[in-house]
Amino acid sequence: MTKTMSRALIAAGLALSLASAGSADAQYYHHYYHHHYYRCRAGQRRDANTGTVLGAVAGGLAGNSLARGGGRLGGTLIGAGVGAVAGHQIAKGTHPC
Repeated sequence: MTKTMSRALIAAGLALSLASAGSADAQYYHHYYHHHYYRCRAGQRRDANTGTVLGAVAGGLAGNSLARGGGRLGGTLIGAGVGAVAGHQIAKGTHPC
């Protein structure tokens, strides 16, 4: 009777240790994935914001140089808007996430 009881306790202890090892691996994976996801998204936003600013500047310069006469202000504003949208989309799509 004592051997049976000790074997049952050993088996229960082994089962508990295996169950806790699996949950620790899952917890580590969740933490790693969660951390990696948010770092990657932050990098993507930073790149997209940089692309927006650079696109707006380049588009404004191009719009100003292409506009004729009294329409330079309008050309600059339209060029800056189009450049900002294009720069944002291009930079957002080039991030490796």
